[in-house]
Amino acid sequence: MELDIVSENRRTVLIVDDEKPIVDILEYNLKKEGYNTLIANDGVEAVNIALEEKPNIILLDIMLPKMDGLTVCKKVRTALNIPIIMLTAKEEEIDKILGLELGADDYVTKPFSVRELIARIKANLRKYELSQGITGESEVKEDNRKLKIGDLQLDLDKFEIKVRGKKVDLTVREFEVLRYLANQPGQVVSRELLLEKVWGYEYFGDIRTVDVTVRRIREKIEDDTTDPKILVTKRGIGYYIAKPEQ
Repeated sequence: MELDIVSENRRTVLIVDDEKPIVDILEYNLKKEGYNTLIANDGVEAVNIALEEKPNIILLDIMLPKMDGLTVCKKVRTALNIPIIMLTAKEEEIDKILGLELGADDYVTKPFSVRELIARIKANLRKYELSQGITGESEVKEDNRKLKIGDLQLDLDKFEIKVRGKKVDLTVREFEVLRYLANQPGQVVSRELLLEKVWGYEYFGDIRTVDVTVRRIREKIEDDTTDPKILVTKRGIGYYIAKPEQ
C-alpha cells in the first residue's frame, strides 16, 4: 500500500506515439527516473486519456493514427494548461512552428537523445510548477508579486494577466515570457537570453521558437499586432515591455 501512495505522488507523463519501440524506450527510462507513465497509441485515445487522467506533462508525436498530434495539441490545450512537448520525425520548420502556434511548449526532433528529452521534461515541469507555486521556490522577490506596467498587470500568485483590466488566458510558456520581460520594463532582452532564462536550456540557436511565442502573446494582448504597444520588438536584438509614457 505504501508503494501505491508513493507512486501516486509522482508526476505523470502521458506518452503519445504509435511506434512501440519508442514508447517502450521512453516508458522504461521515465519510470527509471521516477515518473508514472500513461500510454496512448493514437490521437483520439490521447485526448481521452489526457482529459480524464490529467497528466503533469504530455510527450506528443505529430504523426498519429485517427487524429494527428497538432489537432490533439489544440484540443488538449483548450481544456488543460500543462506542458506539451511535441515529438516529430519531420525536419520541416512548419511542423515545429505549427505545434508552437497551437500551444505546445517545446518540441524534439526524432531521432532524439533520451537524456536530452528527460532534461527537457524536467525543465518544462519545473517552469510550470514554479508558475503555479507548487514547488515552494520563487524566482521573484516577495514584494514584487504583482507587477503593473502601463496597461499590463501581472499577478504572480494567481498566475493571472490582465490587459486594461481584462483577464487574458496564456499558456505557461507565454506567461513566463511576459513575467521575465515585465520584471525589467524598457530593457531589451535578446532571444538567446529568453531561451536560456525562460525555456531553461540551450536551444542550439533556434530562436524562431521565441518569435512564435511572442507572436502568440501579441495576438492576445495587443489591439494591433502590426503596431504593438506593450510587447515591443527591438529589431535585430530582441524584445522588451514598453514603459508607460510619463
